[in-house]
Amino acid sequence: MKGATDVIDFYWYPKCSTCRKAKAWLDENQVKYNQIDLVETPPTAEKLKALWQKSGLPLRRFFNTSGIKYRELGLKDKLEDMPEDEAFKLLASDGKLIKRPLTTDGTKVTLGFKEQEFEADWK
Repeated sequence: MKGATDVIDFYWYPKCSTCRKAKAWLDENQVKYNQIDLVETPPTAEKLKALWQKSGLPLRRFFNTSGIKYRELGLKDKLEDMPEDEAFKLLASDGKLIKRPLTTDGTKVTLGFKEQEFEADWK
């Protein structure tokens, strides 16, 4: 359960319908958050690496696999053999490559919007 003064970082893309649903959920549940435009201000490679380590998720999950840029770069076939540092630099270079929304309190990390996950982690 979040404390009354806890503020989470909510990396989103305003044109993304999933991001807007997640933001509406946060607002409805009165969760305090820093709203950060994922495209204008993507997290650094170092921050992404730290979040990935905390998340316990496969690195592939941090990529927006349905995005145009992901397909243009042919990342589906390249990610398996790509060094981690290179993958983080790539993610940090273009916020549209990052699965969104990316939500974190510095300890927990969620990618995308699943209401059950938000209920469990951010309410």
